[in-house]
Amino acid sequence: MGRNTILKKISILTLAICLCLPVTASAAADSYGWGFNKGKNGQPADAGPKFENMIKKSAAIYKGDPRKKEIYLTFDNGYENGYTGDILNVLRRQHVPAAFFITGHYLKTAPELVVRMVKENHIVGNHSWTHPDMSRSSDEVIRQELRRVKEETEKLTGQQTMNYLRPPRGVFNERTMAVAKKEGYTHVFWSLAYRDWVVDQQRGAKYAYDEVMKQIHPGAILLLHTVSKDNAEALDSIITDLKKQGYVFKSLDQLMIDQQLPSPMLY
Repeated sequence: MGRNTILKKISILTLAICLCLPVTASAAADSYGWGFNKGKNGQPADAGPKFENMIKKSAAIYKGDPRKKEIYLTFDNGYENGYTGDILNVLRRQHVPAAFFITGHYLKTAPELVVRMVKENHIVGNHSWTHPDMSRSSDEVIRQELRRVKEETEKLTGQQTMNYLRPPRGVFNERTMAVAKKEGYTHVFWSLAYRDWVVDQQRGAKYAYDEVMKQIHPGAILLLHTVSKDNAEALDSIITDLKKQGYVFKSLDQLMIDQQLPSPMLY
């Protein structure tokens, strides 16, 4: 038997073996980390054609109307570091709505702050129970992660609806977006952020202020982390000066209405 014939038979056998093996969803699908070209000089951030198409297909959002000086303020709350109360105080004083994306850990360790968020008419969104890489999780695990946050939030606060999801770690793919959509969620990405979550590398309120101001653009969905001391100290100045520039702070609910995006609960 010639060498080529042997290699051909080996290849056929290998293919047959591979076809018999189960392929997990995580192995079968690509995994993406959210990213974009940052906004500057008042020009909006740009996620590029691939992500733009995925956003459109799943009715997700990452920015608002680039023609309107509107801002959507969002916070990720993985754990409490002592600054969320100060942030809520600023928002109340400035009459600014926000969305807080919470984890199971946050629900268990800072329930009084979650209750306050709801009482002060902020949106409480889903950031998953254990903050996993959902692209490596099964559909059922994803559903359990989302349902547990929603159910525990309702028990704690009485909030019966939870419409928005920020994917843990900013990792996603078309499968994870589809599963979340069937659960009634709109994926909320962002168009303005900076490296603010490293608590032992805080650089002062001015740094946080400057990072936001140099990226700001009409329609920005701004992501900040509540664990950041810099954010807590800079937030009042950021809001005050953006208002002076003519920006208006709006809620994600208003963005959905303004863009006439379909409710995820319809799917």
